Amino acid sequence: MDLRLQGLNAVVTGGTKGIGRAIVETLLAEGVRVAFCARHGAEVAQVQAELSAGGAKARGHALDVRDGDALKAWVAEVNGEFGGIDIVIANVSALAISHDEAAWRNGFEVDLMGTVRLVDAAMPSLEKSAHAALVTIASVSAREIDFASGPYGAVKAAIVHYTQGLAFHLAGKGIRANSVSPGNTYFPGGVWTQIETDNPKLFAEALALNPTGRMGTPQEMANAAVFLASPAASFITGTNLVVDGALTRGVQL
Repeated sequence: MDLRLQGLNAVVTGGTKGIGRAIVETLLAEGVRVAFCARHGAEVAQVQAELSAGGAKARGHALDVRDGDALKAWVAEVNGEFGGIDIVIANVSALAISHDEAAWRNGFEVDLMGTVRLVDAAMPSLEKSAHAALVTIASVSAREIDFASGPYGAVKAAIVHYTQGLAFHLAGKGIRANSVSPGNTYFPGGVWTQIETDNPKLFAEALALNPTGRMGTPQEMANAAVFLASPAASFITGTNLVVDGALTRGVQL
């Protein structure tokens, strides 16, 4: 299938590892010019160098999405350099799994408000695009109570609600908005590799819950996000696409 992404421009938050990096690489492979950000400058520089070595049109920037002014300035800079923004993918997460007040505050500021600030900053550009698409990365923890109930699950649920609200209110402007809810996703350096080492009992229990017998990969999550962002999904908006290998049991109506 031709996703018709060639020549479009995208911004991605949290683009240096895991699902975010897979999204960046998949967009680039489809001919999209991509600007990505992450908190740590050294990681951003390394990833940009690796991507540019293959001739990819990627632009990295060190940024904390909790800084609304810096986020707005970055989006404006990308818009000026690229001559417009067509696709916005809010991927960054604080992974706030603990139940203390600091985790609640961090999840709210990074996951939810980082998404809201990104959308607000990009909206003037999206309103000028003929292929405007927003994709937010939520989680299966937004749909059911699991080990990440608390700030992580609650904030991800808020992101799904926020995204579907955007879809309704922006439909008349031709701007689509969808979310992807990944199931457990395994990759080197990710949260599940840490759990595998630090809490093998929890890891075994989580793995046993999935009837496929495995966890997902960043590429499988990226495929879903990039499809939803593409003109090939032109009549899909307001959807929360669960990518979990039948992990969750609830029926999504």
